[in-house]
Amino acid sequence: MPAPSTASCRVTPSCSVCGWCSRASPLRRGLLHSPSSIPDLGPAQPRPAVVDGCKPAAGELFGSRCCVCPPGTARYRALHHPLAPQLPREDQLEDFLHPDLVVWFQSRTFVGRGLREGLFDNVKYSLFWVMLLAVKFSFSYFLQIKPMVTPTKAILRLQNVQYEWHEFFSRTNRFAVFILWLPVILIYLMDIQIWYSIFSSLVGALVGLFAHLGEIRDVQQLRLRFQFFASAMQFNLMPEEQLFQEHGTLRSKFRDAVNRLKLRYGLGRPYKKIESNQVGPSRFALIWNEIIQTFREEDILSDREVELLELPPYTWNIRVIRWPCLLLCNELLLALGQAKELKADDRKHWRKICKNEYRRCAVIEAYDGVKYLLLEIIKEGTEEHSIVAGLFEEFDSCIRVEKFSVEYNMGVLQSIYDKLVVLLGTLVKPNRNKNKVVNTLQTLYVIATRDFPKNKKSIEQLKDAGLAPTGSSGLLFENAVELPSAENENFYKQVRRLHTILTSKDSMNNVPKNLEARRRIAFFSNSLFMNMPRAPQVEKMRAFSVLTPYYNEEVLYSKEQLQSENEDGISIIFYLQKIYEDDWSNFLERMRREGMTDEEELWGKRSRDLRLWASYRGQTLSRTVRGMMYYYRALKMLTFLDSASEIDIREGSRELHSVGSSKRQKTELDDSEDGGKSPSRSLSRASSGVSLLFKGHEHGTALMKYTYVVACQIYGNQKAKNDPRANDILYLMKNNEALRVAYVDEVKSGRDEVAYYSVLVKYDQQLQKEVEIYRVRLPGPLKLGEGKPENQNHASIFTRGDAVQTIDMNQDNYFEEALKMRNLLEEYSYKYGSRKPTILGVREHVFTGSVSSLAWFMSAQETSFVTLGQRVLANPLKVRMHYGHPDVFDRLWFLSRGGISKASRVINISEDIFAGFNCTLRGGNVTHHEYIQVGKGRDVGLNQISMFEAKVASGNGEQTLSRDVYRLGHRLDFFRMLSFFYTTVGFYFNTMMVVLTVYAFVWGRLYLALSGLENSISNNADSTSNAALVTVLNQQFIIQLGLFTALPMIIENSLEHGFLPAIWDFFTMQLQLASMFYTFSMGTKTHYYGRTILHGGAKYRATGRGFVVEHKKFAENYRLYARSHFIKAIELGLILTVYASYSAIAKNTFVYIVLTISSWFLVVSWIMAPFAFNPSGFDWLKTVYDFDDFMNWIWYPSRISATSDQSWEKWWNEENDHLRTTGLWGKLLEVVLDLRYFFFQYGIVYQLNIASESHSVSVYLLSWIGIVAAVGIFVVVDYARDRYAAKEHITYRAIQSFVIVFVILVIVLLLEFTSFEFIDIFTSLLAFIPTGWGLILIAQVIKPFIESTALWETVVSMARFYDILFGVIVMAPVAFLSWMPGFQEMQTRILFNEAFSRGLQISRILTGKKQDTI
Repeated sequence: MPAPSTASCRVTPSCSVCGWCSRASPLRRGLLHSPSSIPDLGPAQPRPAVVDGCKPAAGELFGSRCCVCPPGTARYRALHHPLAPQLPREDQLEDFLHPDLVVWFQSRTFVGRGLREGLFDNVKYSLFWVMLLAVKFSFSYFLQIKPMVTPTKAILRLQNVQYEWHEFFSRTNRFAVFILWLPVILIYLMDIQIWYSIFSSLVGALVGLFAHLGEIRDVQQLRLRFQFFASAMQFNLMPEEQLFQEHGTLRSKFRDAVNRLKLRYGLGRPYKKIESNQVGPSRFALIWNEIIQTFREEDILSDREVELLELPPYTWNIRVIRWPCLLLCNELLLALGQAKELKADDRKHWRKICKNEYRRCAVIEAYDGVKYLLLEIIKEGTEEHSIVAGLFEEFDSCIRVEKFSVEYNMGVLQSIYDKLVVLLGTLVKPNRNKNKVVNTLQTLYVIATRDFPKNKKSIEQLKDAGLAPTGSSGLLFENAVELPSAENENFYKQVRRLHTILTSKDSMNNVPKNLEARRRIAFFSNSLFMNMPRAPQVEKMRAFSVLTPYYNEEVLYSKEQLQSENEDGISIIFYLQKIYEDDWSNFLERMRREGMTDEEELWGKRSRDLRLWASYRGQTLSRTVRGMMYYYRALKMLTFLDSASEIDIREGSRELHSVGSSKRQKTELDDSEDGGKSPSRSLSRASSGVSLLFKGHEHGTALMKYTYVVACQIYGNQKAKNDPRANDILYLMKNNEALRVAYVDEVKSGRDEVAYYSVLVKYDQQLQKEVEIYRVRLPGPLKLGEGKPENQNHASIFTRGDAVQTIDMNQDNYFEEALKMRNLLEEYSYKYGSRKPTILGVREHVFTGSVSSLAWFMSAQETSFVTLGQRVLANPLKVRMHYGHPDVFDRLWFLSRGGISKASRVINISEDIFAGFNCTLRGGNVTHHEYIQVGKGRDVGLNQISMFEAKVASGNGEQTLSRDVYRLGHRLDFFRMLSFFYTTVGFYFNTMMVVLTVYAFVWGRLYLALSGLENSISNNADSTSNAALVTVLNQQFIIQLGLFTALPMIIENSLEHGFLPAIWDFFTMQLQLASMFYTFSMGTKTHYYGRTILHGGAKYRATGRGFVVEHKKFAENYRLYARSHFIKAIELGLILTVYASYSAIAKNTFVYIVLTISSWFLVVSWIMAPFAFNPSGFDWLKTVYDFDDFMNWIWYPSRISATSDQSWEKWWNEENDHLRTTGLWGKLLEVVLDLRYFFFQYGIVYQLNIASESHSVSVYLLSWIGIVAAVGIFVVVDYARDRYAAKEHITYRAIQSFVIVFVILVIVLLLEFTSFEFIDIFTSLLAFIPTGWGLILIAQVIKPFIESTALWETVVSMARFYDILFGVIVMAPVAFLSWMPGFQEMQTRILFNEAFSRGLQISRILTGKKQDTI
């Protein structure tokens, strides 16, 4: 198009086109005058305000067509061209753009756009919420709102109410109605969270059923499916062999669906039976045996269990696939019994045997194995060898013509079986008796030639047939037997297998013994029949990296850490031996097989093995590195299988089998420790299993596809300080060639200048040293924001490939799961809804659930969240975010959109979920996949769990205040917004609402009781009022304390383990006080979320990931829980006590119990949980010592060097730091909340006898005289203690005596001249103590104004007195239970019951009576 003339149009200063774009941003100028945007308009013109009638249009925005140019001019045509950009200014960009121009003008990375989902997904999550809201509103109307209408009307019509205090609004009862309705309204607002829990549990179970979760749960179900495993593994884990096969088309999807259906249910010939001569079973055997071998390396299987589970290769001329002994147990005996009892011909016999695949294979393998064994132990070329061979030829001939049951007596099979068992039993013993072998063979010969045939043959006939010796040189078999040497381990391994097949009489349901091994086998087996993308070849798969942030946690436990004992005399190694008893015995067995003669060697030259074993059971970096390096090992094996021919696989299987397992497990000695050599195996296991068959290219291919980067932030400083952790990290790099370590190096350049570098290093095997790969200069110090996301961000540049998996330092991985990683990466090729995924969510397994009951509760809660919860969020709700590791990111997508971590201080304390926010806002898609899993460790002690939940709750408070949540709330549609709210910040908000509901209920009841309104209502109104209210309120608490926390766990447990085990686990958890733990956890979430919302100031809380067996002192528990639980529980307990004293309804004990049982349960849980879940929490001596320690902490002087663990005053100041940094509104809200404590005084003083039933406001005002007097007495005594207690002790005692006499005199005068009674002293304490606490809290808010005055010292002294009072109140029930006999044993049983059920000796642990230790 030719350039139009511009002479006939003039522009205004407000136009962003034609010369005025100098005020626009560079991006606008580029879009504005780029050749592809609008036609060339010629050079920019001057900018007069109004020229020749061309004026700005009224109401037009900056950047729009603001010139009213004459139609037909070139400028008009250019500005009104269909492709001309209309550019609003930045702050109006979102609202200005027309939807049709979004695709043309905006990039996909624009924040907040493109959040719409496809029609089908929209219908699914909309239907979910429509049904939920329909049920919620129906329930609320009929069971919450409607029952309250009649009582409300009755209360409003109530006349002549006799108030027991000075009522300011005595003419109406509307405030009473408000008090009654407040908890109902709060329940109405938050019970959607409960309904969401119910609906999500049901929908999650339905989605899980369709995903085929939990179909294989135990050994019995494993037996049913195992014969299809080779086909399943070939279908899912091996790449398709067709070169020109179409992928992603409707035809290919339909074909895969049909094949999966056949595979899952055994339909069709290719998925029915496999034989030993096929390549599939050989490839399957290699993979399966490698999995079993990793189990043995991890010491979760014994050597015997390995033999029972592994798949032996084709050997001994056995004609069928050799299933694991676990599947063939008892099958031969059943076939033998069938042969004896069934009178039929060969065909019927064989048809009945073949109905069970394992029985058929057991019979054939036993026959072929016995045949090969006898011919092997008898010297070839001897007469006996030819006799035995002739006998088997006759047997084979009869079997071929189906006349075996005609020629031979089937009843004699039992005798033959008995003698074969004796023979094999002799051969499997270490000291093999050759004479006994000869005698057994002679007996077998006699039975086979005389008793077994139906047609008896004479000696001559036997000689003629070659079945009897022709000479008389000696006894038969006497000189013909030659047993293989003991070094021929392969032979005797096959003998043991044959002996197991013949002798096993039970079903071996307890094999493997280790529960973790059973779980992993069941999950892997089940996942083979789930839907997953077809695997590509390793060379064609997406490359990926794994990134793990590490700071200063444990890498390997040192010998000193393992041996050091706590105050109870318990060491880490002793604790681990008892918790992981199976693993320890398997470890000792492996060490003995590798040459260990004495267990003392474990502390000497084999200490590295011991340290590794212990570290692999903790939450250490070495455990994470071992798990992530399974990816590398799996890729190497899959590369070999991709390129190996059928001959390579078959011959390789035989070669591996011929090499003894002990040889495969030996490696070079490690002389890096104790000056000696340790047979410590490489962490990469490069010399074991299939690696012996590699051709050389596997290592390079795997390294091209996989890199593991550990971001060890302070590794450079650790090396400079010779920190043992640096040596351990170097050891990990030395033994894992795919491991890279990234760290920040600080280099001093000049007097005060420091240069910062991101450095990536690896260990060079040829140079035998650490070498540097990259060094990138940073603009300044790394840690400007939160440490963990900063650590991830600086190391993310060193990752490679298309995807990156983020792994925490407390995670683990499994070899069998690593085999499915290339399947998972193929998910990026498929659309989920309207878009392809950008984050692949991965299932987690919490592996710390077996340590204690607390760990079990946390594990159950976390498991339901990371499985069922995430499953529902991804489908159908489409609001799954990145809730944490181990999700897999589309690396390139995220690197171009801000990275995987936000690191702003405080606001991004929960950095994980902001990656999900960022992904969703920028048009990404997050999915969830459950055919692969990664291990995850969680905190195991109550203090650890509470600090973790405090961090998460504070992080959610910051999320609530973040712009990400604001944008999502604005941009998501209504139903997705509901899903987003109730699964992120809304969960914590509604948890806080539950506690606020309890407060509203008990405070409302207290108001009704103290005002006298409740008495008037019960006397005059309909009696249904309270009954209706009780029903409405208590249904909420029952749901919250029971169904709300338990239903997701029960549903998920039922899905994966069965309904009855799930119900049993639920009741077991209740007996172990699970409800107390979850109620206590609710208080933690409420406190820290509410504090963050009011005042901000969230901070990272290091929880520690060690083992918790030591007793936590009372002072430590008080410091951690005083403000969050203890004081709130005391407040609620005081309200319930006062209500019981003055309520008309509470006179009926049953009504009071029903009305307040949930609230009392909350009080008990918040006070007693830290001690019920504290090891030795009810030990009398420890309780006494704890109280002394608490008082020492209270009175410790507040020096500058003192810490909060030493000094109460230091801790008190730190607890109130949030009030120093909060804003004006935060301080005002805090004061308003603190005013509730003055209500006690107002309500109770009118109940005192001295008030003489007066309802005047002067009674309340005069009561402040008592407050002033009490404070004055306290100030006098405190001043005297500080001034005279040390040097003028007599004066101090005199002042004390004077104060006591004065108080007694005042009491006597009040008793004499007023209606004051002695009981009023205790009643007034209920009024004045809360008032004093309220004054202290308000004083803390206004601290900046009174800190420099003498009043502040009084506030500090009173606060110390109150903390002593609270400590005594909390300690009282603990001391009582400690004094009572039996509670200590009961508490130990509750805390460690999971360990007891596995045969552990926790009682011995807690008493320190160590036995059977190394």
